[in-house]
Amino acid sequence: MQSDQPLSVFCTVMAMNTTDFCYLVCSQCEKTLPNEFISCKYCDPKFFNPGSSNSKRLYRILVPIAASEEVFVVVMFDRVARVLIGCSADEFFNFTTVNPSAAVTASKLLEGKMFQMKLSKRKMNGNAQHLRAISVTPLCSDFTPAIKTLKELYKDAASPSHQSSCS
Repeated sequence: MQSDQPLSVFCTVMAMNTTDFCYLVCSQCEKTLPNEFISCKYCDPKFFNPGSSNSKRLYRILVPIAASEEVFVVVMFDRVARVLIGCSADEFFNFTTVNPSAAVTASKLLEGKMFQMKLSKRKMNGNAQHLRAISVTPLCSDFTPAIKTLKELYKDAASPSHQSSCS
């Protein structure tokens, strides 16, 4: 990408990195937090209430895509990733905690799906290693966000009719 202008590409999702798809931020100012038990030093350094919700999760997903004759990895942050996943990062994290294989299944559900993406160039003065997806539009009119299908799959897997019985 040579220009500073966003690049619009038609692409196919090849996978989704499922090992580190979210990060913690302060629920008020959205600055990154090192872990969920630390309060935000920018909002109120003396405030710490373990019962309160001072943190939330936001998406940061690495997604390899194929566009024309190139394959490269883009990073999708919260607003863009919600289009693919269909829920907040907190909800998806909680779902994957209860259903440990759900993130891998989500990656498989998105694999091969086609999108139009707007990509921004890496900022040379920052730490960015990947192009950033700033918008994503499904190219299939019947696209279903991953969480909807996951909820159906895991509900069916937990139903008594799908559980094996030993005699």
